[in-house]
Amino acid sequence: MLDGRQRHDWSIAAAVMSVVANTARDPKRSRLLKPADFDPFHKPQRPVKVDVSVLKDVFIDRRMPEVAKETRA
Repeated sequence: MLDGRQRHDWSIAAAVMSVVANTARDPKRSRLLKPADFDPFHKPQRPVKVDVSVLKDVFIDRRMPEVAKETRA
């Protein structure tokens, strides 16, 4: 329960910090900052790499594959 409260508090603080940082930034020199940039509990998500056949199934054949097979890069 304590962990959930800490995550909640940090998400609020991170949102406030990102707003303050974005108001003081130079848009030509720096990127837009997100609350995840300030949240110590945020885990960056890796994009899932799949084979081209999965993309063909979804976009050309218009069907969802049973199990997406990840490929190693």
